[in-house]
Amino acid sequence: MKRHTHHSETKAVRGAANLDRKNGPLATPIFQTSTFEVTDNDEQLRATHTDQFYTRYGNPTNTVAENTIAELEGMDAALTFASGMGAITTTIMALLKSGDHIVAQRDIYGGVNKFLSQWLPKMGIETTFVDTTEYEQHVRAIRPNTKLLYLESPTNPTLRVVDFKKVAALAKQHKLLSMIDATFGTPINQHPAEFGIDLVMHSGTKYLSGHTDLICGAVAGRHELIKRIWETRTTLGNCMDPHASWMLVRGLKTLAVRVARQNENAQRVAEFLVEHAKVRKVHYPFLKSHPQYAVAREQMAGGGGMVSFEVEGTGEDARRVSEAMRLFTLAPSLGGVESLVSIPVLTSHAMIPAEERARMGVTEHLLRLSVGIENADDLISDLDHALEAVATPQTVQVG
Repeated sequence: MKRHTHHSETKAVRGAANLDRKNGPLATPIFQTSTFEVTDNDEQLRATHTDQFYTRYGNPTNTVAENTIAELEGMDAALTFASGMGAITTTIMALLKSGDHIVAQRDIYGGVNKFLSQWLPKMGIETTFVDTTEYEQHVRAIRPNTKLLYLESPTNPTLRVVDFKKVAALAKQHKLLSMIDATFGTPINQHPAEFGIDLVMHSGTKYLSGHTDLICGAVAGRHELIKRIWETRTTLGNCMDPHASWMLVRGLKTLAVRVARQNENAQRVAEFLVEHAKVRKVHYPFLKSHPQYAVAREQMAGGGGMVSFEVEGTGEDARRVSEAMRLFTLAPSLGGVESLVSIPVLTSHAMIPAEERARMGVTEHLLRLSVGIENADDLISDLDHALEAVATPQTVQVG
């Protein structure tokens, strides 16, 4: 009889649990300790590569979170980090060396753009940025020393969608590692590993934890890659605190139900904005007007909880709209149960030069919404009221 494979909703709740074990704690214990006792020095040596040696190396609470994420992504193993940026920087430094080259999408989180363009050159690693969905540009950018194809999908903040089949095939053909920031997609809406992506990264601060109360990152992949990343994480000390890991485990248990509601709410918000006279353009993967709509429908179970839109006005109009909202709280970050609004040129992409932002389509009148789990009608009413802040053009009278 074929063994039943659990679905993502079940993995989020029970993915790291030993279902055959009885008489143990149902909730994950917090191993709030920096170090672990051993009986002798031989055991000390054996413990070094386990999660019961020293918490910078690993911790049983952290292991539960990591095993759950690995299950959700369909990967061999996963590691957690003190932040999403920590996950990205540690992974790249673990797998690349001076003289190597990266091909990266132009549409990526601003902090990663800064790391690739300003920090890695100091270490002798160069990056070529290419248009996200122009795959021939990816091919032309590959050099003999290219080692990594860095991706993000859906992208921040314009929500472009990468064709996983195409990029995975391209990476395999040229013997490159492929790494994707899948934060916006979540393991509920998409599974990049099923298409052949080597490493899947999340800013766990967002949807995985889901309650705007901790900072963390995660990377999932094959055993041999995760082992190399673990060795670098141990050296850099970029590990999670056990209590934060316990909070992450608790958040993961409700991931599927939260994302399902956020998918529904975001779809309704996007459809409302498309019809609004004071909105110039709406970005959402499951809108039929989205340029990668067909790809999104093929490889995503839902459109996600992120919506961005451009007001029919100026940057000052965008500021007024964001400040007029009440249910959409003006704050950075995303993925929590409460709805947030931000202006990317002032937050997530503020560190990117204006000309580069323009090439990405990140304008001063673009607002980014993280849609929460509130009532959709209430959220739409809040947006409708806020959009009244857009200045109405004055009618010019002739005569």
